[in-house]
Amino acid sequence: MKPGLVLALLALAPAVFAQTSGEQQDLNQALGEAGASPVEYLRALEQHLRKYPDSPRRAELERAAARAAIEAHDGERTILYGERVLSRQAGDLPLLDAITQALLTADSPDTGQRALKYALRIEELTRQSRSDRGIGHALSLEARATGSLGRAQEALTLSHRAFEAFPDAEAAREIARWCERLGKLEDAARALADAFTIPDPRSTDADRARDRGRMGELYQQAKGSETGLGDLVLEAYDRNVALVHGRELRLRQADPNAQLTDTMEFTLTGLNGEKFAMAGLVGKVVVLDFWATWCGPCRAQHPLYRQVAQRFHDNSGVVFLSIDADDDRSLVKPFLAEEKWPDTVYFEDGLTRALSVFAFPTTIVLDKRGQVFSRLSGFVPERYVETVTDRIHSALGSR
Repeated sequence: MKPGLVLALLALAPAVFAQTSGEQQDLNQALGEAGASPVEYLRALEQHLRKYPDSPRRAELERAAARAAIEAHDGERTILYGERVLSRQAGDLPLLDAITQALLTADSPDTGQRALKYALRIEELTRQSRSDRGIGHALSLEARATGSLGRAQEALTLSHRAFEAFPDAEAAREIARWCERLGKLEDAARALADAFTIPDPRSTDADRARDRGRMGELYQQAKGSETGLGDLVLEAYDRNVALVHGRELRLRQADPNAQLTDTMEFTLTGLNGEKFAMAGLVGKVVVLDFWATWCGPCRAQHPLYRQVAQRFHDNSGVVFLSIDADDDRSLVKPFLAEEKWPDTVYFEDGLTRALSVFAFPTTIVLDKRGQVFSRLSGFVPERYVETVTDRIHSALGSR
């Protein structure tokens, strides 16, 4: 089964346990029979929702259905359940992105208008988090949506803005798309040369092969032959290497975590802006609890996480860190006060990227070298405390 689907369904588990015993048993059986197929999981969730239309946990079930639809590449149901979730949680950035892309696949004025609305929301959220990559991606989505509404020149302008915000292959391809649509074939070839040469880890060999093939076709149409195409590619290579290098320098100055992959090199920000250097934890076992204010299962897990922390209260070799992953950090202080959580909380500051945390709650145990020793995505209430305790002991080397 794909990791994203597992995470979504495991995150649903605490809600399942809160339901009536009959509904809980039906859902457990249905999901158990679904096997490893995201399509079957989605079908099981839909059947359950039809059987229990007034389920007290309908919101969590629809959220799980949206995630399963994304894994199943079912655009229609991604939109159906995703928009229901967004009506309750408007700031769910990954879901906004999935819905927008599903709407853009339909390529009609109606879906284009809705996609544009969501793309503008994505841009708003990513500007709040000051993510250049996110802003560039949002602008690329806006360009595609705007173009689907018949406004090709405006789409081209948005594509250039996307590349200026974050120069990557996605934005370059979007420029090429609208240059070609407007009959600017040489400019389209030049944009694909950017897509082909720019360092972009998200661009696969197959992507680059397609860029190269289409670039040659467009250049030949514009010039009558491929003479001079090699020079175009070399110019793009030199231009983009310099561009990416400059961007990396700026990122290091603005965000010391931007290019880091080693968790022990990270510096985290506390609720009041104080800084915490992870380097001081080398030699200790570190337990990271990733959560968010909008995450219902995180509330259910938290008392169990505190139980584990209490077991190691007198062990200086084990450190527990509560890591918040909200996009809107202003929500966190009021949430902690309302829930009466005593934890010292730090913002994730890029740790979710470095540790590939895609769903909440997630508990990660780092060994004494700072390497991932154990990962729990979601939790099973009756086993959580003992499972995490055993893994901490193993990481300590005590057994």
